[in-house]
Amino acid sequence: MKKIITVSRQFGSGGRSIARRIAEELGYDYYDSELTNKVAEETGFDPSYIADAGEYAPGRSILSYALSNPSPHSTGRHMNAADYLWATQSRIITELAEKGNCVIVGRCADYILRDRKDCLNVFIHADDAYRAKRIVDLYGVRDKSPQKRLEEKDAKRSVNYKYFTGREWGKTENYHIALDSSVLGSETCVKIITEIAKETES
Repeated sequence: MKKIITVSRQFGSGGRSIARRIAEELGYDYYDSELTNKVAEETGFDPSYIADAGEYAPGRSILSYALSNPSPHSTGRHMNAADYLWATQSRIITELAEKGNCVIVGRCADYILRDRKDCLNVFIHADDAYRAKRIVDLYGVRDKSPQKRLEEKDAKRSVNYKYFTGREWGKTENYHIALDSSVLGSETCVKIITEIAKETES
């Protein structure tokens, strides 16, 4: 039985709702906005800033980090707000994993917990049409087209992952399992992941 499940996901793929259902099915603690609030308590940063900066780069290039504001808590000249947030978030994720069974959404948790044998790392993806329809249904129509929103979110999430992990976001070898929610459906994804977690030895 795997004690920890990390769920990384493309924007609009339904990964967050799948992660919540997995936690409910297994009776695990669930960390998403809960994690954001814990980091906010420790850093003093606004939760809305953490929710965004904890997963997305400031821009679509790694160079965007060079322009990031310095952290008000930094003790060294080279630590910007993003680096300080990463250090705090990584420590809290590690502590939560030590506490007990849990599902953690995004925030490079698959990389942070990469050395744990009791961890199942999942990546949820979907085709663009499915994701575009889903974000309009969930968030409504915006100034930017759904396709543009998907491209920007995915690009910034990919840059964030690359900057902090040195890995390529969404590359299958970084995860134990990758599922297409637009083909399988959310409930089937939940069933597959929970069954794997139950049957796999730590």
